[in-house]
Amino acid sequence: MPNLEARQIFQLPPLQAIRVFEAVARHLSFTKAAEELGMTQAAASYQIKLLEERVGAPLFLRQPKQIVLTEAGQRLAPAVSEAFALLSGAYAAARSGADGVLYVSTLLTFASNWLARHLGSFQVAHPSLAVRLDTSNRVVDFAREDIDIAIRSGGGTWPGVEVHKLFNADFTPVLSPKLAASIGGVKEPADLLRLPILDPGDIWWRDWFAAAGLPVEELAKRPGSSMGAQAYEANAAIAGQGVAIVTRALFNAELADGRLIQPFDLVGDDGHAYWLVYPQARRNVPKIRAFRDWILAEIARQ
Repeated sequence: MPNLEARQIFQLPPLQAIRVFEAVARHLSFTKAAEELGMTQAAASYQIKLLEERVGAPLFLRQPKQIVLTEAGQRLAPAVSEAFALLSGAYAAARSGADGVLYVSTLLTFASNWLARHLGSFQVAHPSLAVRLDTSNRVVDFAREDIDIAIRSGGGTWPGVEVHKLFNADFTPVLSPKLAASIGGVKEPADLLRLPILDPGDIWWRDWFAAAGLPVEELAKRPGSSMGAQAYEANAAIAGQGVAIVTRALFNAELADGRLIQPFDLVGDDGHAYWLVYPQARRNVPKIRAFRDWILAEIARQ
């Protein structure tokens, strides 16, 4: 007579069908799931059919131009996502060791202007744990990538992950003292209209102009240059190339030593913040817990 573990394994549905279900449930699209998994749409549909036969109930409602999860599908999807996250965590731990390497995906400006300046204290406290940084704006797929932790900006409402607020992503104009002096000083917001604006298409500029009572339409008259990251725009501002709009907490050193000045107390806030993010299923992994505790304490000391 087979033992309990053998019976439990026997009752599991085919792994390929589960894998397809997870992708379809995440994308709510057979086409996108099939592309991701490198199979045809017909093959993906067949795998879902097999799984539905094993479950004994439909998992998706197929509607014109879209599909939605049924009640049974809604019950199954979170458990499947968590199972893949656990498998991914186990694989990462087996590949690099629980205390070997911590992979952190982070925004470029946060990496260069905050993390790089503070990471030394974490390395001193955890000398056996090597940190590998991946700078990217893309959404991280923890189930399929060798990433332990991500640092992102936004509203903080991402499903399936633990989130910890680091600080607000507020914004305000900054420029070099030399550029300000070139027009006799920047004394009121209207003075900015006499200076080059870096990345005038940034929504932050529109919000700040509106709050300051400046004509927003003036931004459309400026060259539509964009550098893609606050770090680049701030460096251009330090070089006297124009006025940048940035999150103050990321440029404390530049403001403190006078390379940049903040001419006005007016600070915009669209409700976004910087967040520490990692899979809920891996919240107790020692290296993730160590980094979480360290960065939250480091932020609190500022």
